[in-house]
Amino acid sequence: MKLNKIHHVAIICSDYQKSKRFYVDILGLKVVMETYREERNSYKLDLAVGGDYQIELFSFNNPPERTSYPEARGLRHLAFEVDDIEEAVIELEANGVGMEPVRIDPVTEKRFTFFADPDGLPLELYEK
Repeated sequence: MKLNKIHHVAIICSDYQKSKRFYVDILGLKVVMETYREERNSYKLDLAVGGDYQIELFSFNNPPERTSYPEARGLRHLAFEVDDIEEAVIELEANGVGMEPVRIDPVTEKRFTFFADPDGLPLELYEK
């Protein structure tokens, strides 16, 4: 088998409008398609990162909370590459997003930081 790339990441949110605003208006992801699935009373929002369709945002009625601390098995975080981490941090903080301090990866010597989406999903910015 030859895997070409990661096609998409699916995220289930607790407040669809709040999460949609966060991913579209604050992070700047482009809406590819928004679908309401009546049989599930659920939205599915396809989002593009850097021109590629990569994130699916789902709403479901009363999804259970995600376990984060202490960290549990499963997806640890979702990382986005940025050209300038300081510029990205300033923009996110201006939109009310709490940021961890910028650190340096001891292996790659690249700068990175973490923040959270409206449901506490850990997100990372990693400088190109």
